[in-house]
Order: sequence, then structure tokens, then C-alpha cells
Amino acid sequence: MDHPPLPRKTLIFYALPELTQAVVTLPMALFVPAFYADDLALPLAGVGVAIAASRLLDVISDPLIGVLSDRIDTRWGRRRPWVALGTPFLMLASWMVFAPSGQVSQSYLFIWTSLLFLAFTLVDLPHKVWGAELSTDYLERNHVAAWREGFGAAGLILFLGMLLVMGLFGHTAAREQLAAIALMIVVSLPPLVSLALWKVPEFPPENLSGRHSPGWQGLALVLRNRAFLRTMATILLFGSAVMIQATLHKLVLTHVVGRPDLFAPLILVENLGSIAAIPFWLRMAARFGKHRAVTFAALWVGVCSLGFPWVGEGDTLLYSVLIILRGSSLTSIFLLSNSIAADVVDQDILDSGRQRTGLFFAVWGMAVKAAVAIGVLLATALPAAFGFQPSAAAHEAGAKLWLMLVYGWLPCLIMVVGVPLLWNFPLDRRRQKALREQIARRRAG
Repeated sequence: MDHPPLPRKTLIFYALPELTQAVVTLPMALFVPAFYADDLALPLAGVGVAIAASRLLDVISDPLIGVLSDRIDTRWGRRRPWVALGTPFLMLASWMVFAPSGQVSQSYLFIWTSLLFLAFTLVDLPHKVWGAELSTDYLERNHVAAWREGFGAAGLILFLGMLLVMGLFGHTAAREQLAAIALMIVVSLPPLVSLALWKVPEFPPENLSGRHSPGWQGLALVLRNRAFLRTMATILLFGSAVMIQATLHKLVLTHVVGRPDLFAPLILVENLGSIAAIPFWLRMAARFGKHRAVTFAALWVGVCSLGFPWVGEGDTLLYSVLIILRGSSLTSIFLLSNSIAADVVDQDILDSGRQRTGLFFAVWGMAVKAAVAIGVLLATALPAAFGFQPSAAAHEAGAKLWLMLVYGWLPCLIMVVGVPLLWNFPLDRRRQKALREQIARRRAG
């Protein structure tokens, strides 16, 4: 039997933890490396190695937590216990990484960032899976993901707003800002998670009658799932394209536009625009299907990025307009992709006889992390290959042009390559409805 429609208050309570969860990872890129290297006098290369090595543990922790949350069923459900378990560890690790005291070392950074990423997976992965299983309706899944991603963007807005206010009062030191972030996480996470655990239901797993496919047989079904493979490829392409621009954003503001002070305000405005555009992209998904809405959103990012090579020193208005236009579809790409992922699991339920949402979302999470790594690699290696070095006192016009081509045109090209993978996606609204009807018959039989 399919789940009843979700009240709006349930969607809000479910999305609440994302207000804080979204804040945890951003400082790891924006503040932590520079803070540990500059303020705490650790070698920059050693800081990078410690953080990168701690992320390698995700290769083990992500699928392990995903599979365990699929298989271990308790009186409180399969997903909620993991969120509850990970929350205190996430608070502790956030405090130790963002507000260290006394003498620290590379080992200290490695140990606590490893725990931070593990605790984040314990909370974030089951939370996403929980949301994917809240609804069986094709369009309602969009709204579940939209509330979560919207609250995540709102959390980043609050985070950036807090930093701007601190700056106005002269609190610009990295130590002060990171301590404020740690305090924000420790104070806000317990009540937000508690409300979600208390107010949001978790439905029993959908296990079907008939033949099941355990072990390697079940894994083979995953690899034969065409919709899953196409979704994975799209995540890698679209995710790496977005990450190229995220990596180079501050370098472009500093070395091309000449306004590094606009970094936080532009991210703030971009997130506001992205939240404001969510209803538009939900209407696009309802009219054309979520797979085609994602392709439209990706193409919009690509088209808006074509103008970046014409940005030069002092072109603040042009650059700001392009950033805001481009950013208006970013949140929607991720929320609609998560909604598509929930549909792909329906096919696996029918094939395997088991609801393995945790396994699928763990693999998708690893694909996102791979996309981040690819994006960072392309964004750093290609401009350097064409002569751009951030440490140089001045840059030739040719090196800056190559930087802007990588920043603007390469993501556009990658987005275009990814469009055919989703345009005729095998899981549309009609096919997903047919899957749900077959699942209902199997559950009844």
C-alpha cells in the first residue's frame, strides 16, 4: 500500500536538521585549511594530506552505513536510530575541528576530521534515505527533496549572514569565525534533530513476496539497472561541472575581477536566488518530468556560464549578474536529482524484492564525492597547465583568459555532454506509477 500524502508540517520537521547539516561541510573548504596552516602554523601540504586522507575513509564508511541501515530494523525504524547516533559525534567532532585549543598537530587534524566526516555520514546519509522513503508519489518526492535542499540553502544563508555581521563588528579573525560556527552547530543541531525524530514518521520497509536476490546476485541487479547507471553518470558530469566553478570562484574574484571582498556577499545572494527559483523548477518538473527539468536546469547553468570569459578587471556588475542567473538553478539540480534517485530505487525493489535505498544512496554519495574530486582536479590542473598560478604577483592576459575559459566554457561543455543521459530517461511519471502498482501487487501477494 502506498503512503498517504504528507502534510506540510511533516516536510518542514523533516527538513529542519538540514539547516545545520549544510553548514558543517562548507567551512572545511573555505576556512579550515587556511586556519590550520596560517594561524596554527602547520605545513600547508600536511594539512591538505590530513584532510584528503580522512576523506578516503568514506569509501568504507558510506556503503557500510548504507547497507547496515537497510538491514538493521528496530522498533524506532531503520533510519532514525542512525541519525540519533551520529548527532552527538557530529557535535563533538565539529567543536574539536573548528575550535581547537592548545597545541595541535597533523595527527590531531586527521583524527578529528575523520570523525567529523564519519559522523556527518551517520547523520546525513540515513536522513536522505529517510526522506526518499517518506513518499511513493512521483511529484511529492520533489517536494520532500525541495524542502530539504531549501533548508540547506537557508542554513548557508544564515551562516554567511553571521560571518558578515561579525565582520561589521570587527570580528574577522579565522579563529573567531570558526568558533562561532562550532557554537552554532553545537547549539542548534540537538533541537532540530530531536524535532525531526519526534514529529516525522518512518514507514516499514517494502519487502515483496516471491523470489529475492541476496549477496552477489543482488549486486549484479544494481549494475544491470539502466536508470541507476545513467543517473550515476549524470551525477559525475553535472557534479564535476558545478565543482569546477565552486573551486575557482574566489580565484576569479581575486585575480580577474579584483574584488575578493565580494566572495561571501555573492554566495549569499546566489543562495537567495536559488531558493527563490525552486517553485519555478518544481513546476517545470510537474509539466515536463523531473528528468527533463534537470536537463533544462543544467543547460541554464551552461548558457549563463558562456559569458564568463568576457569578464575582466572591475566588471563587478556583469560578473554578479552572471553568478546570480547561473545560481538560480543550482539547488534545483540537486533536489530533482535526489528525487530521481528515489524513483530508481523503485525499480530495484521490484527486481530484488527488497528495499535497498541505503545502498543506492551510499553509492550516489560516493559518486558525488568523486565528482567533487574530479571538479577540483580539473579546476586546479587545467589553469596551471596554461600558465595561471595564484601565487604570482601578476598574470599575463592569456593565462587569465584560460582561467576564465576553464571557469565558464568547460562546465558548459560538460553539462551539454550530460544532457542525453537524462533527456529520454527510462523512468518518467507513467513508468514510475506502473512500478508502484507492480510493487503493491507483489506486497499483497
